[in-house]
Amino acid sequence: MIHSITSLEKFNEKRINSPGALFYFSHERCNVCKVLKPKISEMLQASFPKIEMFYCDMELYPKISGQNSIFTVPTILVFFEGKEFLRKSRNIGVEELRNELDRTYSLFID
Repeated sequence: MIHSITSLEKFNEKRINSPGALFYFSHERCNVCKVLKPKISEMLQASFPKIEMFYCDMELYPKISGQNSIFTVPTILVFFEGKEFLRKSRNIGVEELRNELDRTYSLFID
């Protein structure tokens, strides 16, 4: 399930209070994201069920993306225990992302 982030306060709350959180930054005009976002959501549900996925529309909430130095779409930020672990932008492969999350997930979550 993908949750929406609509304020900087909510972003910070979820970043800090979630054991694992993936934030997907994009906008409605991103054609790549229409295919990539559901694939990442499916991958998380299948392989990393304790990582919550959040979506932020950069055009509707520019303050959130600005505070996180995000200037291109898609951009993914992954946090474990409130600390940024991974940042991916533009060319994002689902398998590459899965491989990068695998070890850290087992260390922090399992």
